[in-house]
Amino acid sequence: MNIVEFGTEHKETIVLLHGGGLSWWNYRETAELLQNEYHIVLPILDGHAGSDRPFTTIEENASEILSFVDAHLNGSVLLMGGLSLGGQILLELLSRRGDICAYALVESAAVLPSKLTNALIAPAFGSSYGLIGNRSFAKLQFRSLHMKPELFEDYYRDTCRIKKQDMIAFMKANTSYALKDAFREASAEIHVYVGEKETGEILRSAQAICRMYPSCTLHRMQNMRHGEFSINHADRYADAVRQIVHGG
Repeated sequence: MNIVEFGTEHKETIVLLHGGGLSWWNYRETAELLQNEYHIVLPILDGHAGSDRPFTTIEENASEILSFVDAHLNGSVLLMGGLSLGGQILLELLSRRGDICAYALVESAAVLPSKLTNALIAPAFGSSYGLIGNRSFAKLQFRSLHMKPELFEDYYRDTCRIKKQDMIAFMKANTSYALKDAFREASAEIHVYVGEKETGEILRSAQAICRMYPSCTLHRMQNMRHGEFSINHADRYADAVRQIVHGG
């Protein structure tokens, strides 16, 4: 597993897991804001630009991160955060080891499988994958994701580097993931963040996470779409991390 690190001189570690189709730069600005306070570890998920292996499953990604935490971070960290696919991997980690982090920040994670969407992914990407390298098409896709304009070059460069089979694999995993019963036994303080402009599936998923783990805190963010919190508002995200850790 390849990682990018900030603030390596600090003892307390925060691990942030990027969204599907992105890479470590999902959290670059947040890491820069927090690097004088914490050791920030940004793993590059399997099958994404800069990774060292193809994507297989959410569960396998969780196993790799767990092994890394055991080998290099003494088995647990202060806080873990994850967006979308990264949030699903974080939930899987909490199902495997409930105390892998003292605090968890789960953003926009789907936990209600959709058989129809899952079935449509392979044929849809089979016919459109060739357009990914087209800059005009990429700009249209980028605008639909509502990311701030200065991230386009990162998005375009790294999307072009994702192999077709990897993109299909992680999108199918994203649309088929369901919470494990063991998640109920987690001991971390869990915060679930969701934008009020997200799809009904994501909004319902946030509620489902909190039903399964009643002590979690649900944060509904006004006027935000999928991923906007961590991608477009690094200052607010960093402040949320500080407030969670310090009990604000």
